[in-house]
Amino acid sequence: MSSQNTVITVQDVGKRYRLGLRDEVQDTLAATFFDMLKSPVNNFRKYRSLYKFDDIPDNGSGDDRADILWALRDVSFSVNEGEVLGIVGHNGAGKSTLLKILTRITPPTHGLIEMKGQVSSLLEVGTGFHPELTGRENIYLNGTVLGMRKKEVDRKFDEIVEFSGVEKFLDTPVKRYSSGMSVRLAFSVAAHLEPEILIIDEVLAVGDAEFQKKCIKKMQAVGREGRTVLFVSHNMPAVNMLCDRAILLDGGRMVHEGPVHDVVSAYLVNSSGTSESREWRDADTAPGGDVARLRAVRVRAEDGASVHLVDVLKPFRVDMEFEVIQGGYVLSPYFDFYNEADVHCFAVADLDPAWRKTPRPPGRYVSTVWVPPNLFNEGTIMVSVGLAIMKPYDNQFQVDSVVSFSVFDKLTGDSSRGDWMGQWGGAVRPKLKWSTDYTPAEVTGTVG
Repeated sequence: MSSQNTVITVQDVGKRYRLGLRDEVQDTLAATFFDMLKSPVNNFRKYRSLYKFDDIPDNGSGDDRADILWALRDVSFSVNEGEVLGIVGHNGAGKSTLLKILTRITPPTHGLIEMKGQVSSLLEVGTGFHPELTGRENIYLNGTVLGMRKKEVDRKFDEIVEFSGVEKFLDTPVKRYSSGMSVRLAFSVAAHLEPEILIIDEVLAVGDAEFQKKCIKKMQAVGREGRTVLFVSHNMPAVNMLCDRAILLDGGRMVHEGPVHDVVSAYLVNSSGTSESREWRDADTAPGGDVARLRAVRVRAEDGASVHLVDVLKPFRVDMEFEVIQGGYVLSPYFDFYNEADVHCFAVADLDPAWRKTPRPPGRYVSTVWVPPNLFNEGTIMVSVGLAIMKPYDNQFQVDSVVSFSVFDKLTGDSSRGDWMGQWGGAVRPKLKWSTDYTPAEVTGTVG
């Protein structure tokens, strides 16, 4: 796993916790009174047992106990110098536990971790700050923790203050700061004091849109400077734009590692519960009736490659493959698109003039709807499909949420969101043509 420029090595790391279970309620007064007398001793034993595992065999035979939780299990990966690694996963997947182990806040239960160089981290709002000290004092305190001389911090001080935007409150105790002010200063300190390794956890979840934009640009600059970055976020567009590679955690285990596009796609498939394609190889089990049956639905990029992660700036297509068993009917394939909030974005039916009013003979058909760029908003889109006989009207099949895809924005300013980094409302987000007519105001007199 090791190489000459490897700066982080994680090998077979696991973290085990013991859960505090509720006591059994006694059903007699005497038993309750006896428990009260024993409570000081019992409470001490319970507290000690949260951190001691003397009663758990090392062979793993006790891992299925109700009071044992493995937050991480057998996680291994390495990070090279100058690499930006994304760490993604649902809440409870083990991301924060991994970062706490890497930053030595908590030790692993087993496994090996090697890190080369100074490490700066931002794991939570206010982490690393002393609440009684001022913003100015905390900047120098963090520099000292990183092993920097006062002159080195002096050289970076103005940049830190300007980036954070808290210059008016620099001599105010940090405990008086809002959460947004705290995270702005904390990120600014972590990013500007030039550590070899920068660890960031959900920094984009706090702060306004302008600050988020500054954070992304700064992290891009840090990566270009050859420093190593570990970035944890639920913001998949940001992960996709910032990171070279990513790992996916699920239930404390690393289930995917590779190029960031592949890992983000796996995460989104995991989130939606459906993939970008589905096929029915057996006609007897395929949805449909006596006239036609559904055989496949696929989301594809413009070049025909199967795709789950769709760039908002690029066109893509959705294919419906069906088999006509009995000919002589006018058929209309249709698609319905729903977002992750189950809002119906829109429906679209086949308007191909070659078949709109023409009965279809038996055979295989692939009906394709082409989706233009800048149409869907960011997020996961579920696709439902159907096929209707037009005269007399009858649905041969209708399958809900058969496939899904996820739309992301690279945040380059070319989409309809422009430079706005915050949440963009609505089910769709078309980029429409704008024009502005301007008429200069006529000055009719003096003001004053």
